Amino acid sequence: MAAQDQALQTKYYATKILNTETDSKCRLCQQFDETIDHIISTCPILAKEQYIKRHDRVCAQLHFNISKEIWLQLDKKHWYVHVPKSVETSQGGKVTILWNQQVETDKTIPNNKPDIIIRDNEKGMCMLIDVAISGHRNVIKIEAEKIQNIKTIQ
Repeated sequence: MAAQDQALQTKYYATKILNTETDSKCRLCQQFDETIDHIISTCPILAKEQYIKRHDRVCAQLHFNISKEIWLQLDKKHWYVHVPKSVETSQGGKVTILWNQQVETDKTIPNNKPDIIIRDNEKGMCMLIDVAISGHRNVIKIEAEKIQNIKTIQ
């Protein structure tokens, strides 16, 4: 609850709410105010590694759950130790799951690598899953970008 109310002890909170004589800039990047939103979704220092790790763990959990749904043989019992393979096919070849694979298209598209592709081999249809992990203030913007990326693939 404190995070939603922006009441965690960030430097911005100390400066603006508690009125201390602290610099409100992020202790990692020193560029922007250290707010909760900045820490969880926009700090350029954390973006280099930590946000990618968080994104990949969410995608791995999705992959694990999808794999269980289609009765794929899993090496691990728990999602948090699951390491997705680039291509996996269900027994009988009905469904194929592609992990982090580039989509070949007629025209060059800069963002054509969805996180997960589920291909129904019987129906000849695919479902693209592209995950975005963002702060609540960026959700609409990120969603619009993801939709635009998918429209350019079609």
